[in-house]
Amino acid sequence: MPGTDAATDDLAPLARHAVAVFVAHLRDERGLSPHTVAAYRRDATQFLRFAGRAGVTDPAAVEPLLLRRFLALQRTRGLAAASIARKGAALRALFRFLARRGLVAEDPAAGLGVPRGPRRLPVVLKARQVDRLLAGPRPVDPVGLRDRAVLELLYATGIRVGELCGLRLDDVDLAADTVRVLGKGAKQRVVPFGEPARAALLAYLAGGRSAMLPEQAAARLASRSARQVPEREAPAGREALFFNRRRRPMTQRDVRGMLERYRVAAGAPAGTSPHTLRHSFATHLLEGGADLRAVQELLGHVALTTTQTYTHVSNERLRRVYEQAHPRA
Repeated sequence: MPGTDAATDDLAPLARHAVAVFVAHLRDERGLSPHTVAAYRRDATQFLRFAGRAGVTDPAAVEPLLLRRFLALQRTRGLAAASIARKGAALRALFRFLARRGLVAEDPAAGLGVPRGPRRLPVVLKARQVDRLLAGPRPVDPVGLRDRAVLELLYATGIRVGELCGLRLDDVDLAADTVRVLGKGAKQRVVPFGEPARAALLAYLAGGRSAMLPEQAAARLASRSARQVPEREAPAGREALFFNRRRRPMTQRDVRGMLERYRVAAGAPAGTSPHTLRHSFATHLLEGGADLRAVQELLGHVALTTTQTYTHVSNERLRRVYEQAHPRA
């Protein structure tokens, strides 16, 4: 039996085992992000704890009615529709997995529906707002060079902030102007970038990155040519593309805090985040005539329906332009 988690100690043995094997499946087989795995684990544990209080201690004995009662309880507690939808998705994934493994005879969540809240369109910056934001960093020192490269790369590629923080130096191909990204589900994709991002990356690599390397790594880097140490022997962390002021690989929190400072200076809307640049990247591509399938591949979306959200954004913009400009709008 896979190792148990302290948070599931109050579950019955069969329920605890179900959570353990489900989490291992999400983490090791599907390669989902730690954040997603933790959220699904919490949702599965919460439901099985609820089922236990109802006298159902074996996941194989769960019926659709019990699942619907659990979700209805979340609604009465005032949980947001999006959160309830995520719990429903977690439970469908849990019981689909248990059914495939033969741990339940039938999947009680197969027909489980959850209420959908109003569709919220992503916040998208206008091109001139992006220009002001990206012009914020002053490339006069290593931090400014890094910040300019980070912002340019986020907008040029549309990669997620977690993907950016996971970049290694050898993921960037300046000969082809592409970056190799490890996305959700441990799937790799190669994304191109343009001349502004290339120039910012070159400036950072030439005059910023070496100054931000961990001190021990920087010393080894200086003596590598004399000792001819192969790159593969480099210490962990040194291979990262971007570093923070503490000379450690940049984290998502570092990037969000950095962007917030430039957002305020540029007068960009409150709530602008690294993901806003991803939204803007996709929307601007579609408005420029890019094919939806191509945008899907660039973003690393599994389902085309996810990418289609950005067509709604473009349509909303067209509607606003029409209403403002047409005399009979």
